[in-house]
Amino acid sequence: MTLGLFFATIAAAMIYVLTPGPAFLALFALSAKDGRGAGAWFVTGHLVGDVLWGTLALAAIVGVNQLGPMLFEALGLFCGLYLIFLGTKAIMAKEASGTTVIGFRHPLAAGLLFGVTNPKAYPVSVAMFTVLVGHYSGLLTWDMAPSVMAVAFFGFIMADMILVSVAGLAPVRRFFLGHGLIITRVVGVTFVLFGAKSISDAISSYRARA
Repeated sequence: MTLGLFFATIAAAMIYVLTPGPAFLALFALSAKDGRGAGAWFVTGHLVGDVLWGTLALAAIVGVNQLGPMLFEALGLFCGLYLIFLGTKAIMAKEASGTTVIGFRHPLAAGLLFGVTNPKAYPVSVAMFTVLVGHYSGLLTWDMAPSVMAVAFFGFIMADMILVSVAGLAPVRRFFLGHGLIITRVVGVTFVLFGAKSISDAISSYRARA
């Protein structure tokens, strides 16, 4: 592994995690309600999804992604419906609780579910790794895959530490707690939009192949 590939992989992994999305917003809402500890459990669960989608993105770059488009179309439909369900619950919330969105009683499980079903995960991870790591695709082989993924994992961890630290800051928590109901509903609308986009992309992909 070259030095350039090392830093490109870390940068791609960190930018992927730090890109705002449903889980990003859910983390901040959860941390506002229950503090850094709950946020840390959430990103720990979410890390499983980061590793999964990062691995698939690297596989796609190497050119050995044999899973086919139909799997990702089906996944897009499922993830879209799931996010619309969560978003609808948040929009209809009666109290100022950001945890309405994610199920605050089980932050680890909620993070895991978000990470694995996140509809932005595959396209965003492919985009990030293609832009930053794709330049080194000629160096990438299956033999190198474990070491490259280990570097990406380090990048995921660094980005998660940044997010948890910021989300746990007193001013950030006060802002989320002080505007809890509005933020919950805004996050809900965001979830619905992400879900609708995921479903639309899946349908468009299927029609393009039909």
